[in-house]
Amino acid sequence: MEQDKRLEATARVLEVMNTLRKECPWDRQQTFESLRNNTIEEAFELVDAITDRNMDGIKEELGDLLLHVVFYSKMGEEEGAFDYTDVCNALCDKLIYRHPHIYGDIHAETPEEVLANWEALKLRKKNRKSGTLGGVPRSLPAMVKAFRVGEKAAATGFDWQHKEDVWDKVREEIAEVEAEMKSGSKENMEAEFGDLFFALINACRLYGVDPESALERTNKKFISRFNYMEKQAETQGHTLHELKSDEMEELWEQAKDQE
Repeated sequence: MEQDKRLEATARVLEVMNTLRKECPWDRQQTFESLRNNTIEEAFELVDAITDRNMDGIKEELGDLLLHVVFYSKMGEEEGAFDYTDVCNALCDKLIYRHPHIYGDIHAETPEEVLANWEALKLRKKNRKSGTLGGVPRSLPAMVKAFRVGEKAAATGFDWQHKEDVWDKVREEIAEVEAEMKSGSKENMEAEFGDLFFALINACRLYGVDPESALERTNKKFISRFNYMEKQAETQGHTLHELKSDEMEELWEQAKDQE
């Protein structure tokens, strides 16, 4: 019964897409290129909902992303390139191929072993000219890209032998940033800050922390505290820029105590 409901829901969304593509002026004029930015936006809206642990929001945003999968599939069908069935079958074939520890005779007991097998199989399947890092999308945000680059490199064995060793690299990069700040070269400072960010992102990876989630958590915390400061200053008949440093610091400590 549950499977029947899933099949009915899938058939329904495909039929709705067929109708919209035929009858809606906006849907008719869309192309792969015109939907691209919308797809990126929908993905980030899903990330926001996940960050907030908003289950209703996650459900809604997953639906929006599914719409894009169905939309692209419909356009592919119209061009005679592929259809929704091809997309689903290609996904299943890929998952089966990359899970030989489930569907084959490869042994993998830990998530790390699974990831190593996954990356090795991906590299074997893709054009070897692209190399291990060739599969990292160019359009990824820099932080996400750095994390994926580190993951893929580590899957080949290029990684710190002990995760604690990464802190030597972090300290080394901090020292290089400080040295370049004295030189006054903006280009060199940018390069060294980039190296420092990359080292910190690798530290996150080694300790099982998602750097994007960690930074967003801090963003939300800072915004909440800053908003509190502004409201408290307003109740006193001031704006923040009218307050002295010690007065702002006092409000900041109050904001922290409210958490």
